[in-house]
Amino acid sequence: MATQYGSSSTPGTPGMTTRTTNGHDADSTIGLLRRLMDEITTLFRQEVQLATTEFSRSVSSAKSGVASVATGGAVLFGGFLALLAAAILGLSYVVAPWLAALIVGVVVGIVGYFMLHAGRRKLEPSALKPVHMQESLRRDREVFGRRSRT
Repeated sequence: MATQYGSSSTPGTPGMTTRTTNGHDADSTIGLLRRLMDEITTLFRQEVQLATTEFSRSVSSAKSGVASVATGGAVLFGGFLALLAAAILGLSYVVAPWLAALIVGVVVGIVGYFMLHAGRRKLEPSALKPVHMQESLRRDREVFGRRSRT
């Protein structure tokens, strides 16, 4: 059973509030639902913002990895050119010309290989995983689980 009282800001019933027989305002239920929706909306926006931030970090990491791979490729190509130049020119007074070209080419090639390897590690899926967002979602799930049990 509902009783009408005369002080409300409920739209559609100016000056009237519905109160149930057990003393609780019907408006308080609506207010709680609105508050719940506002909090869910805020949580969703924060999660989207966190995902966007982590995605941006992942993109930055991918850019860095691509730059390292490109630089490593260029150095490796430089090693190949050094091998050719050293073989053609044969400028060596300490060792045989072919040995000098081989030594220079191998050293530059090794440097390029390590640069490529470092860049590829930055592009691995584990380096691009959104860790903070996953942790935040796990905590939110725990909080909602605790609140729903009480």
